[in-house]
Amino acid sequence: MKVVWNLVLAIIFFFLASQAGADTLILKNGDHLTGTITNSDGKQITLKTDYAGEIKVQWSALKELTSEKPLYVVTPDKKTVNGNVTIEGTDMVVHTPSAGDVRVPMTENTIVRSADAEQAYEQSLHPRLIDNWNGGINVGFALARGNSDTTNLNTGFTADRKTLSDEIKLYSSSIYSTSGSSTSGGTGGVTADEVLGGARYDRNITKSLFALGSGDFTHDALQDLTLRQIYTGGLGWHAINKPSTTLDLFSGINYTHENYSDGSTAASVSRNLPGLTFGEDYVRKLGSTTVLTEHFIFYPDLSDFSQYRFSLDAGTVTKISKWLGWQTSIADRYVTDPPILGTKSNDIIFSTGLNIAFTH
Repeated sequence: MKVVWNLVLAIIFFFLASQAGADTLILKNGDHLTGTITNSDGKQITLKTDYAGEIKVQWSALKELTSEKPLYVVTPDKKTVNGNVTIEGTDMVVHTPSAGDVRVPMTENTIVRSADAEQAYEQSLHPRLIDNWNGGINVGFALARGNSDTTNLNTGFTADRKTLSDEIKLYSSSIYSTSGSSTSGGTGGVTADEVLGGARYDRNITKSLFALGSGDFTHDALQDLTLRQIYTGGLGWHAINKPSTTLDLFSGINYTHENYSDGSTAASVSRNLPGLTFGEDYVRKLGSTTVLTEHFIFYPDLSDFSQYRFSLDAGTVTKISKWLGWQTSIADRYVTDPPILGTKSNDIIFSTGLNIAFTH
């Protein structure tokens, strides 16, 4: 019997201890909620519980609040105070160790953060260069032997680092394909050899306006394009900036340097072209697992407006797991007048295969 009573007392003790270490919300309808306050966006306060996960409560529904651990509260004059929090009437009272009690009206859409959330927020204001990266690596491979003899490899890489003030975008894609002699007597050789790559840096000037600088690079062996380099500087506008959809429009001026060669000195061309840049970036989440991206840039030549180039990159990634997905992509590069005779103006890369995602 003594063992039973000791067990009951231990259970009661641990129950009271867990309640004593918990934050408490009392609603106007009389409900009591206990857990850990994590944050507030000014309209709702989030309580993390063991029994129901995260619960969001409207500030207007609160009657009482008691925090067992200090919270970080943003006052109406944008100062941050730290201390245990209670509610008195229509005010939130922050019991700070140095400044005493600080009263904040709950009608001021007050921002509240836990210690962990405050640390994450401070880090977001001053992130390291290695922080906040998201992206993925795409791989597709095909091989045929027998009556046909073909090999096809396509790869891709994207990385994006977005902070409150700027954004870095990196990308590359390539395709290499060969065909051997077939049983019908056809000759083989390299049927595709193209590499695309680039980088762009955006810096926010205002909430909607940003400045940008970018470099885009193309190698296309079958067009006899050794290397095309396009460097752009300009301004952009965040036309849509929602969690599920973003649309950026931008324009600027560019400098283009191109080298073409078919392997002979007589058919080698090097040219420098000043131009304009007009483009858009579109990203949309389709449900909970698929993301659609589309980027289009138009480059009219300032020295001859009848000449222009454009680039189009579009694709989708559908998550299979946290780090693995399936991707499809298309890349199109067009130039009105390739200088090497016999080469075509347009080259398109379509690929599909696995996507390996990473986050840092």
